[in-house]
Amino acid sequence: MAETLLIMRHGEARAGSPDPARELTDRGHREAARMAAWLAGRDDLDLSRLRLLTSPYRRAQQTAAHIADALGVTAESLSLITPDDPPGAVLDWLLESPPEAPIMLVSHMPLVGALAGLLVEGRSDHGLGLPTAGIAELVADVPAAGCARLMRLTMPDDLPTSE
Repeated sequence: MAETLLIMRHGEARAGSPDPARELTDRGHREAARMAAWLAGRDDLDLSRLRLLTSPYRRAQQTAAHIADALGVTAESLSLITPDDPPGAVLDWLLESPPEAPIMLVSHMPLVGALAGLLVEGRSDHGLGLPTAGIAELVADVPAAGCARLMRLTMPDDLPTSE
C-alpha cells in the first residue's frame, strides 16, 4: 500500500550563529501556523496517524511544534535530517523502517530539496527548491530512489488568507 511522505522546510529563520540555535522570525511562525492549519483542515489524508519527525535544529523544532499542536501529534527529533546530511542516509532510514502511517519530515534546505529529488527522480542533484514552510507531498509504495510520485507542492502563499 502506498504511503504518504510529507517533506517540509522550516519557516523563515533569523540570521545568526550558531546555526543549530537559529530561531523562526515572526513571519516564520506565521508561515508554519498557516501550513499547520491547512494540514489540520485536510480530510483527504489520515493525519491522525502521522509520524512527525523533525531536525534537532531550533527553527525546525519550532516549525514542527505548530504542526504537532494543530494535528494533536507528537514531534520526534531525528538527528540525520539536518541541513547538510546526505539524502541517501535519510532514504536508508526510510527503507529500514517502512512507514505504517504517513510520515512528515521537517527539515532544511538543501536536504529537503535533495531528498525529494532523490525519491522522485532518482537523483539528489535534481531536487526541489522548497521555499520556507513549503511542503512536498510524495506517495510511494516503497520509499526508494526514483520510486515516489510528487502529488502536491504547497507553499504558505498558495493558501487563502483568513484575514
